[in-house]
Amino acid sequence: MTQERKMTSGGTLVAVGHGSRDPRARATLSRLLERVRELRPGLDVRLAHIELNAPLLDDTLAEVAAAGGEAVLVPLLFAPGHHVTHDLPAAVAATPALRAVVAEPLGAHPLLVEALVGRLAEAGWEPEDGRARDTGVVLASAGSRDPRSGAEIRRIAALLGERLGGVPVVPAYASAAAPTVAEAVRALAARGRHRVAVASCFTAPGLFATRAADHAPWIAADPLGAHPALARLVLHRYDRARTAARTATPARELAAI
Repeated sequence: MTQERKMTSGGTLVAVGHGSRDPRARATLSRLLERVRELRPGLDVRLAHIELNAPLLDDTLAEVAAAGGEAVLVPLLFAPGHHVTHDLPAAVAATPALRAVVAEPLGAHPLLVEALVGRLAEAGWEPEDGRARDTGVVLASAGSRDPRSGAEIRRIAALLGERLGGVPVVPAYASAAAPTVAEAVRALAARGRHRVAVASCFTAPGLFATRAADHAPWIAADPLGAHPALARLVLHRYDRARTAARTATPARELAAI
C-alpha cells in the first residue's frame, strides 16, 4: 500500500516498529537495522516506534523533514491493520514538509518464510519433521480485527507449510482474533498432531511472543529479529515503495488529465 507523496530521490528508510516495554525489543530491532545497513552501505536507515519506545515516529519524521530529506516508512509488521493503514499515513500527513511514502508490511513473501524456517531450525526443527505424521506448527502473530490482516497471516501460514514439506500450519493470534495459540495447539492435537512447534511471527521479543512460546508443547522458535532474510525483506519493501513513489503520477497531474 505505497501511499502519500511522489518522491524525487532515494529517501531515508524509516523502519517502524510497534514498541514494547520489553527492553530486548529495541535492541533487537537495532541489530536488524545494522544488518540492513551492512547490505546497503550509505543508505540512511533509522528506527522509529509507534508507541512505548524512543525514538517515536513523529520525532523521527520531523528530524528527516528538518534535514530536507525524504522518507520511506517500512512497517516492521506482518500484515495490514490499524497501525499500517491509519497510524503510519496519519504520521506522514502530520509532517507536511516531508515527502514520504508508506511501504507494504512485511507480509507473505519467500524471504519471510526463509526467516521463519531458519528460526524453527535453530529451535530444533529437522527436515524430516515435516514428513512426520504427528508434527504440526502454530504460526503465532499479534492479531488484528482487520480481516485483511487475518487473510495475510493465513497466506504466510500456507507458504510456511509448503516450505516445511506439507506439514499443517495453523495461524494463531495473541490478541484481537481467534484462535489463540493454545486453541490452535489443541486443534492440531485433535488431528493427531501432538508434536507441535510454535513459529514466532514477531520481529522482536515482547509480551505476545513470550506468551506464544509458553504454549508450545514441543519447541518454540525465537522472534525473527536480525535474521538475514528479514533484513533483505526490509530492503525489498523499501525498494518497491521507492520505485512506485518515484513513478507515480501526482494527484494534481491526474486532475489535469
